[in-house]
Amino acid sequence: MDVTLKYGTELITVHIPESADSRVLEPRKMASVPSIPDALTNALSSLATQDKNILPSRHNPARVAIAIPDETRPLPVGKLLPVLLDWLFSQLPALDPAQVLIVIGGGLHPPLDGLAAARHIPTEMRCGCRVLSHDANHSPTVDYGYTSWGTPVLVNREYAEAEYKIVVGQIDPHQFVGFTGGAKGVVIGCGGAPTIEHNHGLMFQENARVGVLEGNPVREDLNEAGEMVGIDLAVNCVMAPNKEVIEILTGRPLDTLRLGAKTCASLYGVYLETRFDILIASCGGYPKDICLYQAQKGLNMASQAVKKGGKILLLAASTQGVGDDVYFDYVSQFTSPEEVLADFKKQGFRMGAHKAYLFGSTLSQYEVAICSEMDPGILQKCHLRAADPSRVVAEWVENFEGRATIGIIPNANTTYFYGSEN
Repeated sequence: MDVTLKYGTELITVHIPESADSRVLEPRKMASVPSIPDALTNALSSLATQDKNILPSRHNPARVAIAIPDETRPLPVGKLLPVLLDWLFSQLPALDPAQVLIVIGGGLHPPLDGLAAARHIPTEMRCGCRVLSHDANHSPTVDYGYTSWGTPVLVNREYAEAEYKIVVGQIDPHQFVGFTGGAKGVVIGCGGAPTIEHNHGLMFQENARVGVLEGNPVREDLNEAGEMVGIDLAVNCVMAPNKEVIEILTGRPLDTLRLGAKTCASLYGVYLETRFDILIASCGGYPKDICLYQAQKGLNMASQAVKKGGKILLLAASTQGVGDDVYFDYVSQFTSPEEVLADFKKQGFRMGAHKAYLFGSTLSQYEVAICSEMDPGILQKCHLRAADPSRVVAEWVENFEGRATIGIIPNANTTYFYGSEN
């Protein structure tokens, strides 16, 4: 049996021996919206029936800020932003476009330079609005104080000083936030490094796991921080694995998050009666596997569907390499995942280094091989084995005692599993 899966911007075929039992673990099928611009127009038009105080006309702001994600997210910004700006200026005819700021919020990702920002938001799409790439380490911030979880809330100064604040984002399953979306695009996307680091440090708390919204400390911390910042409007999309938009939600950040999370759970949550001996997991292609740092999410999610001590093949092109110097410098100091885990627990939470801990938590429990475009020597420094996908699967099946079961995950970065603990 041959299975074809997404790999970067292309496809890769993996041969599965006939002696194994295999099953494809896919999200449910849901109809996409016929037209993204029409769906967003309708969602924005319905705001007045939800709460008229959401409307920018009620605030009459002189300055507006819109936070959008960077290029590592598949959100169709090019179809959403023009509709949002047309609606904004219809609500505020006297608003000077130069007083509208579009902030590209990438969190701790390297900020987009001028050329990259121009590709992400072309000049003709800007309607005369300004564009800024947030830099978590260097952009000036406004300090809103601390959440009840102790997170310092530092947000990009120019975004914070706007009188009407919008966040545009995507609701996806997340390995410890539960679900993305809501205020995350501002608190993390446009947040200062201390904010991001402390919030993510809550990932070791109980209930900080995928699919959990209520009672998840990381998610609740983000929600509280968003309330402190005072985000007026969220535009959130739920997207299928093929990047088609299933649902567009507009409203208060918490409201859009809760509604979108229900759709997202129905789409991406897969019930398992039993776990598998071997997993073949594609991150879902570009941009989910743009770098090793991003691909880790797929490895973590896939590990929920494999038996303890089982084997995982991760397909992640990682054309941009490792993706984070702090992670690579840290992980390459050690000779094993177990050493990483021991040192990280001793030293305490650090962004970047935390990714080595997350990798190590999986690598210490399962045998992992990876197919990517990266140099095998670099992968080895990350404690990862480079492998030809068909060959390593054949090796694992041949050496397995009995008839191996194989799970195939076409969208490992977003598909999550519940049910079986065995």
